[in-house]
Formats: sequence, structure tokens, C-alpha cells
Amino acid sequence: MPDVVLAGVGGQGNVLSARVLAETALRMGYDVKTSEVHGMAQRGGSVVCMVRWGEKVHSPLIPEGRADFLLAFELLEGLRYLRYLSGEGTAIVNLYQLDPLTVLRGDAEYPENALQKIRDYAARAVELDARDMAARAGNLRAVGSVLLGALSVYLDFPDDAWREAIVAAVPAKAVEVNLRAFSAGAGRGRGSA
Repeated sequence: MPDVVLAGVGGQGNVLSARVLAETALRMGYDVKTSEVHGMAQRGGSVVCMVRWGEKVHSPLIPEGRADFLLAFELLEGLRYLRYLSGEGTAIVNLYQLDPLTVLRGDAEYPENALQKIRDYAARAVELDARDMAARAGNLRAVGSVLLGALSVYLDFPDDAWREAIVAAVPAKAVEVNLRAFSAGAGRGRGSA
């Protein structure tokens, strides 16, 4: 069964997205394990989540080079966790760049050609402006649902299971926006499959 790494920065919704993905797999009757690691900063710090499912999963951690999918909420974070993606893996990449504190302080430079490095490494790269798509769906904070929609094209989960998981995990006032964002991402994913 697929292993998925979700990489982003605090405040982008990757923890919630990991929960929606795990909930979807649970609804399909799988054993599911998740992990999340938060960086030092609550907002803007690196956050990585791993989601694994199958008949029986013994560890929530995905070894380097074994993930089938990488959901990159931000380019640098995608590049940072690219080493987890297998050689046959698919990177679903939000074309968003957020300068980390070290870049803002002038102590480092944002890596050049981050997107090209991801393209060169991944067997397949699905690139989308998830922030813009989320904004058009009604809220910038629905970026995770856009990325999950793009991922859904590659997984054997019915659309109803995804939608039920979104309804279960997302606050009621944000459900409709997230469902629209999910549909937009799925449309973009189908265009890349």
C-alpha cells in the first residue's frame, strides 16, 4: 500500500491534511499509522507528516527512499524531504515559496532551482498553484485539500470516502470550501495523470 509524506511549514494545514488522508484510509478498512514532526517554530517552522496504511502496518515511519508520494506544501520543504520519495514516486508540488527565517535574516539564500531539482528526482511531478486554487475555492487555508484532491487521482479510494473524511476532520464552517478545493485539486490531478 502507498506511503505518503506531507511536507510543509507550520500553519499550512499539512497536519490536518494527514488526518484527512488517514481518516479516508480508515474508512476503507485499512490499518493506518501516522506520524508528525514539528519544527522549532510553531508558525513557519518545518512540519512533516507521514501516513501509511495496509492490512497491517507495523511502523508509522517511512524509510528514506520508500515513499510513493510526496505532497510538498512549500517548495523548499518539498526539496528538504525529497529524499523520502522512491525512485518511482510522484511529487505533488505546491508552487509556493516561503522564505525561512535564515533567508529573511540574510544568513542563507533560498535554494535556486528547487522546483527543477524536484522534477529531476521524482518519476512524476504534479505541479500546481494550490494557494491560488484554494483562494478561488473560497479560502487560502484550503491548500491541503487542493493537494489531497490531486493525490486522490492516484489512489484507489472512492470519492465518497474522501468527502466523508473531509466532513469529519474539517470544522463545519470550512467544509464547503474544502470540498470545492478538493474537487479543484482532483481536476488538476486528472490533467496530470
